[in-house]
Amino acid sequence: MRLRERFIPRKAILASVDSYEIIEEYPDDKYLPSYLIYAEYEGEVFHIHIATDMDNNNIRIVTAYKPTIDKWEKDFKTRRKK
Repeated sequence: MRLRERFIPRKAILASVDSYEIIEEYPDDKYLPSYLIYAEYEGEVFHIHIATDMDNNNIRIVTAYKPTIDKWEKDFKTRRKK
């Protein structure tokens, strides 16, 4: 539902799989180990937060969003320091 609000089509998430790059890892996340993924589709950069359910061979999309320059460096892969 939030993907529609953030203007990131499901198609973009699936079609950008070749550009996926893990930029942050959260092995001790609350429910499942998770990762923040950098992705590109048709010149647009976005992040996908995924949770990995290894027992069931499943990946779940937690959220996706377009990173902003106020929180991320120009490469959109490095968080800005506060």
